[in-house]
Amino acid sequence: MSDTETVERHAFGAEVEQLLDLVVHALYSDREIFLRELVANAADATDRRRFEALTGKVPAAPADAKIRIAPDKAARTLTLTDSGIGMTKEELAANLGTIARSGTKAFSRALAADAPGGADKPSLIGQFGVGFYSAFMVADRVEVTSRHAGEDAAWTWASDGRGSYTLAPAEKEEAGTEIVLHLKSDADEFLEPIRLQHIVRKWADHVALPIVIASDGEETAGNEGTALWRKPKSEIDEEAYTAFYRHLSHNFDKPWATLHWRAEGATEFAALLFVPSMKPFMAVEDERRSRVRLHVRRMFISDEAELLPPWLRFVQGVVDTDDLPLNVSREMLQATPALARIRKAVTGRVMTELGNRAKNDAEGYAAFFEAFGPVLKEGIYEDVERRAEIAGLLRFKSSATEGWTSLADYIGRMKDGQSEIYYLVADDPEALARSPQLEGFKARGLEVLLLSDHVDAFWPDQLREFEGKALRSITQGNLDLSSFKPEGEPEAESGDVGAIVAALKEALGEEVADVRATDRLVDSAVVLASGEHGPDLQMQRLLRRAGRAFGPDRAVLEINPRHALIRALGERVAAGTSIAEEAQTLLDLARIQDGDIPRDPVAFARKVAAALAG
Repeated sequence: MSDTETVERHAFGAEVEQLLDLVVHALYSDREIFLRELVANAADATDRRRFEALTGKVPAAPADAKIRIAPDKAARTLTLTDSGIGMTKEELAANLGTIARSGTKAFSRALAADAPGGADKPSLIGQFGVGFYSAFMVADRVEVTSRHAGEDAAWTWASDGRGSYTLAPAEKEEAGTEIVLHLKSDADEFLEPIRLQHIVRKWADHVALPIVIASDGEETAGNEGTALWRKPKSEIDEEAYTAFYRHLSHNFDKPWATLHWRAEGATEFAALLFVPSMKPFMAVEDERRSRVRLHVRRMFISDEAELLPPWLRFVQGVVDTDDLPLNVSREMLQATPALARIRKAVTGRVMTELGNRAKNDAEGYAAFFEAFGPVLKEGIYEDVERRAEIAGLLRFKSSATEGWTSLADYIGRMKDGQSEIYYLVADDPEALARSPQLEGFKARGLEVLLLSDHVDAFWPDQLREFEGKALRSITQGNLDLSSFKPEGEPEAESGDVGAIVAALKEALGEEVADVRATDRLVDSAVVLASGEHGPDLQMQRLLRRAGRAFGPDRAVLEINPRHALIRALGERVAAGTSIAEEAQTLLDLARIQDGDIPRDPVAFARKVAAALAG
């Protein structure tokens, strides 16, 4: 019988042309994924052989078992070799001749049904039986030569991925599988050893089985092979943790916090997470997504699984599970209850760690909050369920204390009869402490929290209250401080306050929402405030800058009846003199004090110049 007569041609066991077209053009978005899939299959095959060797079903795998990747530029082939369980002729036809038929999945089912439990069970990566066909993204012909462990016969499966495949007897000295990819003309990059090593490092760096890249007669290690997160903590020192953190994050600092644990129960996973000690060069504010890496049985799957919410995106690390179902491409994760449980558990553990450190390491936590507080504050706006918990972790500058303070500490210092937590928001943290908005509060010994982060205009309205105390912006509404007596009784106001208020209203007209006297000023003549129910002044400024202001852009002008300037204007009003020009100047002064600009900067500059010339 001739060789051609021993070659068997078979049709694929499904609508192969349509399915392979789906794999090649739609299932995977990145061509390099093919190498991850083939490496995963080789690792699974080796695990299967090791496990079945324990039961005496097959000979043991070689002590130096590895996955070998060999590019050949002259032949334009890429060859992957393993010493795994191998396949019989029937298994080649069943597993590779039927799309979406997975030998790994069938073995997993059999193992779950028949094999005893325990740590000796292998960790298997493949599930859906389509990963192998990703090879056709880069190859126009694929040959698989395999010899099942414990058998002498070897067979070669070959196909161009169109409508059929062939099976032919082959010679193979050792058990295992060899895959030869005849690369397409546009796949030259996969003949470069450096490129192959980069792909292995990215997707399979922590697969336990050694992976080597063979080139020019030498073999170069392709993967690290040590999944640090799967080791007991007792076997890992600080230096190893730091080295892994730097490798993972590309940062140069030491982690401020290291969280390493293994979760058991309905969903099992291992996690190794790091909280940096300093801001990275690339600001975390710019990237609105967590990049914690998801691994399944050591194999990297994605860093876009959103294992932590965006407001914890400064956390770096790895979560590795044996239980998580994946969709057929492994690039888009299914919204499964298991994934939801992992997310909840990981978020809860990070929050617990931050809470403990906030309580036991005030200095270290202050440095952490200086770097990542603005990101953490986003959780108040975004996460209803954890809003109160996040609020307890926030820290603030204050008009009454040095350094950082918490909302709970603020409440502990509140004056008798005080029912609200006062805060002031502005762009400039240095200007906040000098703001005229604070004068009346300081005079009465009332503490005000000073907020200057970019998110501070948004989250207080979402939190609303903390431990039963309402949050109140001191620029919003007509604050009544009359129940709190100033430390030094101010000089009584004189003149007809109502008359000057009326004169200012008439002069300013539609430029202000209202004019009123206030008792919350000491040294300044005027200050701005917002309406009772609308956004406060900082939010109004942000909306105006973003072109999203609604309604007339008008604030309330509050005057200090005890100030010498207001008294002088009152005398002019009483004498029947117009104060129209002075009213405009007062409004511009109030705007400047509040970090804004005059309505007409040029006109204001001319007034100042004229006054100085004198």
